[in-house]
Amino acid sequence: MKNPAFLKTVFWILLLACCLPVTTAPIALVGGIVFGIAVGNPWGSATSSWSRRLLQASVVGLGFGMNLPEVIKTGREAFLYTAVSISFTLLIGYLLGRFFNIPRRTSSLITFGSAICGGSAIAAMAPVIKAEPEETGVALATVFTLNSVALILFPPLGHILGMGERQFGLWSALAIHDTSSVVGAASAYGSLALAVGTTVKLTRALWIMPSALVAAWFAKSEGKVKLPLFIIGFIAAATLRTVLPGLNQLWFPLNSIARQSLVATLFLIGSGLTREVLARTGIKPLAQGIVLWIIVSAASSMAILAGWIN
Repeated sequence: MKNPAFLKTVFWILLLACCLPVTTAPIALVGGIVFGIAVGNPWGSATSSWSRRLLQASVVGLGFGMNLPEVIKTGREAFLYTAVSISFTLLIGYLLGRFFNIPRRTSSLITFGSAICGGSAIAAMAPVIKAEPEETGVALATVFTLNSVALILFPPLGHILGMGERQFGLWSALAIHDTSSVVGAASAYGSLALAVGTTVKLTRALWIMPSALVAAWFAKSEGKVKLPLFIIGFIAAATLRTVLPGLNQLWFPLNSIARQSLVATLFLIGSGLTREVLARTGIKPLAQGIVLWIIVSAASSMAILAGWIN
């Protein structure tokens, strides 16, 4: 029989180890996945809340390592192709949902999460379309599973495809669902990949509000759509770093702490991938998520390598 107190102690030891600079993002993620599948997550759903809050704080901290004019330039360039990517993903996701005969709201949540910002987008859309908790849980489990796989597969695939750091940052931002997974994959590839991936991904995340508002209008819903405040925090941090360069001795340590806290975030995310989560996902929703993810990943990588997106 499992000893809850012992499992919690081991969990905290592993989490604290992820706060050390010697622990990298891939090690933290794989360690979390192995722990979650082997013995289960002793903290249950609380881990999801912790990882979301830590991720948002980390993204804000990453802003202290960014130059505001570069953030604006990259975000402006990303606006058009993120819009095209989101529209393409929504269309393919809708068709796949019909093909696999998946319940409409579950399919919509998986598609919306794949198109924009993973769990954050699903959480924003669920009350708008009046999704049931089980439907939301299946969509989150599907997207979450693919995020974990992307963190492991994307960096080596990027090298196989011969992508430079900027190209990989663009690819990860367009093809990986959650911000945490984009940042984790990009950080493993290089500092430029991290800067580009984070900025483009946050530009993509800005589409949560208009997309959810459109969905609310069609569904005649009164569900509230929340502004992702951590994006504002990221821009504010980049602004401070740009206008007050004399305080770089403060901004650089804050940025370093944010990078390492992302490693801890990845352990939390990995530990949430338990056998129960995998069982709840189901074959059809997972099939929709996988096929949609492969199509979007292939299309975006070809567009980047062809120079259509740069």
